[in-house]
Amino acid sequence: MKIAILGGDGFVGWPTTLHLSDLGHEVHIVDNLSRRWIDTELGVQSLTPMDSIQERCRIWHEVTGRRIHFHLLDIAKEYEMLKRWLADYAPDAIIHFAEQRAAPYSMKTDRHKTYTVNNNVSGTHNLLAALVETGIDAHLVHLGTMGVYGYSSVGAAIPEGYLNVDIERLDGEKVQQEILYPTRPGSVYHMTKSLDQILFQFYAQNDGLRITDLHQGIVWGTHTEQTRRHDQLINRFDYDGDYGTVLNRFLIQAAIDYPLTVHGTGGQTRAFIHIQDSVRCIDLALQDAPDAGNRVHIFNQMTETHRVRDLAEMVAGLTGAKIAYLPNPRKEAEENDLVVRNDQFLKLGLDPTTLANGLLGEVVDVARKFAHRIDRSRVPAVSAWTRDLGQKVEHDPEGCGLRSVS
Repeated sequence: MKIAILGGDGFVGWPTTLHLSDLGHEVHIVDNLSRRWIDTELGVQSLTPMDSIQERCRIWHEVTGRRIHFHLLDIAKEYEMLKRWLADYAPDAIIHFAEQRAAPYSMKTDRHKTYTVNNNVSGTHNLLAALVETGIDAHLVHLGTMGVYGYSSVGAAIPEGYLNVDIERLDGEKVQQEILYPTRPGSVYHMTKSLDQILFQFYAQNDGLRITDLHQGIVWGTHTEQTRRHDQLINRFDYDGDYGTVLNRFLIQAAIDYPLTVHGTGGQTRAFIHIQDSVRCIDLALQDAPDAGNRVHIFNQMTETHRVRDLAEMVAGLTGAKIAYLPNPRKEAEENDLVVRNDQFLKLGLDPTTLANGLLGEVVDVARKFAHRIDRSRVPAVSAWTRDLGQKVEHDPEGCGLRSVS
């Protein structure tokens, strides 16, 4: 297939690009490289040293003989260029990663909130409108988030996207209707993914676009089979309080003898998936495209759930690290349960990678190798959801973490 990967320079985009290229697909990266500019804005860099996207593609060709094509394009701002690109290249499938992906970053300031909405929602809608206008019948696979469901405890397993509900008619008779599972986003970032769902639903029913939406859990790990083939193919690894995912951050903290920072009670339950499984799931979703006129195909892309404090204890047991319980900058329940259905990927043949199989140690090894690149002052999570929460946490300039303040 000819596959366009929007945001192919990113944390999940790059290993997905290599995976699909390795399978023999013709792969085109479309990216505005905004994630690299955000590194500059935040004054922090990937733990792992990253070459330019052009050099990455050159190394891949040198190692494998396969070419990855790169196109510099901002899909949220350059609609006419996007439309021309689609018409010129006519991809068979499009994988959409081109969204600002960090909840803390989306809540930093009003500027970060508006940037996240403008970038994410406009980019998604521009893509859908351009597909309709050009008539390109490409299967669109979008990377969404488990966070659209919210993290409340409802006492039932979260289904894969859709919920059957009974509605009482005026005559008293009950009829069944299928609806999107009610969203309860916990940040501006998660809200944009909820809005994406409505856009997808409309364009699938109105214009017959073929769309798969992947509600993904928190990604952990660094390497995939392809990134191990050359040092310069390594994936980015974020450890800072805005972009570092919780498990990777714990492993980084353990590697540099920094207390594992658990916010609140640590009773928040989250869904997780290893980076290798993430790229496998995307490949499986590509092979299971819906027909034109069908509803949006929704998968829950996760393999296991854990409470944050249990993860911290697991990492502490592995590494000997200490745990620090700190004020929570997020506006969320202190405790929640999370039971998630992921039957569809299991039926398609996914063999899940779990936390118990030794890959935790691999991440610690990567962290120790590049520990000299870590700015300890960037490790704490300080971006607050509301002003009153922001007053409860304060950055410690000594680099020892956060402390409660009155």
